[in-house]
Amino acid sequence: MTEDKAKQIKAQKKSSIKDSKILFTLVSVLLGFLIGALVLAIAGYSPIQAYIHLFEGIFRTPRNIGWAIVNSTPIILTGLGVCFAFQTGLFNMGAEGQFIIGSIVGFLLGYKLNLPPVLHVLIAIIIAMIIGALYGSIVGFVKAKFGIHEVITTIMLNWVAYYLQNFVVYRYIKPNSMATFEINESAKITLVENAGQKYSGFAGQFFRAPIHWGTILAIVAVIVVWYILNKTTLGYQLKAVGLNREASEYGGINTKKKIIQSMAISGSICALAGVSQVLGYTYSLPLLSSMENYGFDGLAVSLLASNNPIGIIFSGLFFGGIKYAGANLQRAMGVPSELINIIIGTIILFTAIPLVFRILKAKFTKNSKKSQVAKTSPKETETEEVETIEVKNVVEELTEKSQDTEGSDLDA
Repeated sequence: MTEDKAKQIKAQKKSSIKDSKILFTLVSVLLGFLIGALVLAIAGYSPIQAYIHLFEGIFRTPRNIGWAIVNSTPIILTGLGVCFAFQTGLFNMGAEGQFIIGSIVGFLLGYKLNLPPVLHVLIAIIIAMIIGALYGSIVGFVKAKFGIHEVITTIMLNWVAYYLQNFVVYRYIKPNSMATFEINESAKITLVENAGQKYSGFAGQFFRAPIHWGTILAIVAVIVVWYILNKTTLGYQLKAVGLNREASEYGGINTKKKIIQSMAISGSICALAGVSQVLGYTYSLPLLSSMENYGFDGLAVSLLASNNPIGIIFSGLFFGGIKYAGANLQRAMGVPSELINIIIGTIILFTAIPLVFRILKAKFTKNSKKSQVAKTSPKETETEEVETIEVKNVVEELTEKSQDTEGSDLDA
């Protein structure tokens, strides 16, 4: 009887959480735009006119759409990297540093090597992802071995990567410039060059923006991550560790190993964002005076998508689009581009509110249970038994699915 109750509770939680996440995301976006409209009105601008210009900044011409996609590509990948770490209960604040590491490796290999076009690109991307994985695994190792929180480690490593990029830029800086020399032509991954001369109509305007293979790689990465998390043994184990580390240990999962693996994969995805940005768009490394915020924008993208890999595509396009359109808003009405950051910050604030309430509720429930341990009634005992059976069922389900996945892989 108690097992049936546990299954019913579990099914109800899944459906309610899924529905509430979508609802809260939509409400958060709406509230963000309402707060933005209020700020515009206080500053003396017309909110309706401003949002019309914001919309036109993305969809007025095919070229604008192309530029919005170019701006969205890196934050889709960094958001995906953050999302992957979240599945194991890790808060990867180091996406920015891992992005920079990918950029550095991509530039060095793109500039120093002389290889055939396709081979050059493959080597640059693969090595950059490997170095990014190693850089991310440092955080996982320190967390698993010494228990040092990943937020502290990743923030420190962000600055290591930041100053390393400036060191490399000074080594290869172009005269009378604030950036390095460009990479070799064989390392570039831009889809179409001189599109205006090759095509007419929609394609001619769309490909005037530097659309590159990184956008396609981002979509492929999203599909691969979704498959890993939902269809493989590794994915079930990572999610089990993220849901309950103690229960995962009880189920025979090596949690320390999974933490390192999760951070390594997350780092490789963020490094892919960096190398694709250099090979497909910038072609060089700039001298940094501050963080470029691709990694931190990835955090916002992941939070808005509720850490859903498929949702990250849409939240990344949304963020990249409105940040690009913010420049049009400034040109058309003289509105400060910082308004876009206000809208984004407000959206993230409202997105995080349900999480804050869940954390406070969990702490309140835990404290109230502790204070009533001596006065536990039979009804409360039954509730605790249901929760214990629910945890065991989750572990057993994950174990069975993992075994089924391994069996299917062996058959294949």
